[in-house]
Amino acid sequence: MGRANPDLVDLVGRLIADGPKDRPPLIAVVGAQGSGKTTLARAAAERFGAVQISIDDAYLTRAEREAMAREVHPLFVTRGPPGTHDLGLLQRLIDALSVAAPDHETRIPDFDKRGDDRRPVETWRVFRGRPSAILIDAWCLGALPEEAAVLAHPVNALEADQDPDGGWRRAVNGFVGGTYADFIARFDAVLFLRAPSFDVVLDWRCQQEADLLGMAPADLPDEERARLAGFIQYFERITRRMLDGGVRADVVVQLDRNRLPGSMGA
Repeated sequence: MGRANPDLVDLVGRLIADGPKDRPPLIAVVGAQGSGKTTLARAAAERFGAVQISIDDAYLTRAEREAMAREVHPLFVTRGPPGTHDLGLLQRLIDALSVAAPDHETRIPDFDKRGDDRRPVETWRVFRGRPSAILIDAWCLGALPEEAAVLAHPVNALEADQDPDGGWRRAVNGFVGGTYADFIARFDAVLFLRAPSFDVVLDWRCQQEADLLGMAPADLPDEERARLAGFIQYFERITRRMLDGGVRADVVVQLDRNRLPGSMGA
């Protein structure tokens, strides 16, 4: 993914400086898959003495998602969409970090994406003391729910074939407008890295995968690109909604195809 853009790191620093003084400011760095939100949050955390937490590391366990698949809808077994994160775990973590003593050690969750389950607590990384800020990177925080009439129409093959009656997307939309909206309302600032279009998300996601595999994006096997194309369909509806303005954000940074920032606006 490369290095974080220094102008964006400075921007996060200004959001931290503008935050509350009696506790660590709580800031969300939001953007589509592959937009560089985690890279930015990590760089800013290192520079400013903050803690970086990915919502991807706070997924429900495999067993919990399997229970949702049985009780709510089979598509909930797949991690990613709203409803598959443990927001209670994140809130307890935020509360603990906000009052941590200088010598206190807080364990930060870690999720094994290849194994599709949360790693054991004893293997989680440790943050010592109270951070200057709490930076949470997440693809879907700040998204606004959709109207029922819009939900009735599938946006891709996944929705058409595996959610023909719309039960899964209605449930996801309920999480967006419910527990996720309640969670993001507690944040001091939301920074949205806006992709130029949904079309670039697959390329960005393939680049991420190629980096993980230690190869050039052009060398990524066709079957792997096809798998990722299917996977991002779980994210498509909400990502498109956010790109079209359906997001609550304090600062919006427009990115180009190379993730370089252009305009920045409130």
